[in-house]
Amino acid sequence: MTPSPRILVVAGEASGDTHAAELVAALQALRPDLTFFGMGGARLAARGVELIHDAREVSVMGITEVLPRIPRILRIMKDLAQAAEERRPDCAILVDIPDFNLRLAKKLKALGIPVAYYVSPMIWAWRRGRVRTIQRLVDRMLCILPFEEDFYREAGVPARYVGSPVLEQMPKSASAREFRQRLGLSQDAPTLALLPGSRMSEIRRILPTLVGAAKQLASERPGLQVVVPVAPTIAKEEITSRFEGSGVTPVLVDGRAPEVVGASDAAVVASGTAVLEAGLMERPLVVVYRVSLVTYLVGRLMLKVAFVSLINLLAGRRVVPELLQGDMTPENIAAEVRRVWLPGEPRDAMVQGLAEVRGRLGEVGAAHRAAETVLELLPPRAVT
Repeated sequence: MTPSPRILVVAGEASGDTHAAELVAALQALRPDLTFFGMGGARLAARGVELIHDAREVSVMGITEVLPRIPRILRIMKDLAQAAEERRPDCAILVDIPDFNLRLAKKLKALGIPVAYYVSPMIWAWRRGRVRTIQRLVDRMLCILPFEEDFYREAGVPARYVGSPVLEQMPKSASAREFRQRLGLSQDAPTLALLPGSRMSEIRRILPTLVGAAKQLASERPGLQVVVPVAPTIAKEEITSRFEGSGVTPVLVDGRAPEVVGASDAAVVASGTAVLEAGLMERPLVVVYRVSLVTYLVGRLMLKVAFVSLINLLAGRRVVPELLQGDMTPENIAAEVRRVWLPGEPRDAMVQGLAEVRGRLGEVGAAHRAAETVLELLPPRAVT
């Protein structure tokens, strides 16, 4: 009897875990005989994936944040490579976290294990030389941004634009009042959403500044409702402690970030996948980010694009403001929020731009299309 095909799945942080879990679900629907093991979070575990390591163990960003964790990260990589050597999976699905996954891909390639890469590294933005490494190590590149397929194909990487998995995670369109009702919020209160990120390093570097902006805006808008969706990787105390003494009491929501944005009059969002999710809700938003000075200086030298947010990159122009590093101040954030808070030309233009970005991403079904492509790497199912 032919053994069930095994697939190694490796995902990091909250968004990668979500995308990976949806892909595993699509694969299970197409091939119920598949089994999975690897690294991920609660969502992959809920799909029956045997987790050798938890994704939170490698969820760090920035040079100064990563350095102290390198020995542990290398140990995890060694464990996964050893598990692959012992179990000989029929293929591997690597999701995002390129600094980790491309090194792991080299070890998997040496073992003769085909590699599918989901949520392709943004090497078109920086470190373009990596495309040669990817061409050697990746058998299928599953792109989630429409312009990535041509970029990779021109470099000799078998690539397919499968669509954005974020589309499948979006709630249906509704009014702000409806979203507030669903979340148990005051339906008539002016509402500001704050999305400070899903890593502790982001909470430390970004949230205090967002609190400062919220304090300014609350003084101008009596009854302002400040809502913060909390990622599963963050303890709620880490959020509430940073509001102490501000005079602002946040409403915390477990996850459900798109709905929180949908409930808002405006949102302030840390750069990353959350920006695209927020933009798809078609509410005015301000993009912010801050990393260590060393990480910023290195990144600035290597960055090859005009914008950092996916919204602006997809639009090809500045649809939403980006306040980075020293520009990310409470005063600047509050000023940008004020500009788009009330109906008028600035708000209308931003919402129209966000709608255009939504249209460029195409249709839902990314996980299913990605699963079809992964199955190309597996041996054909035995005929019974």
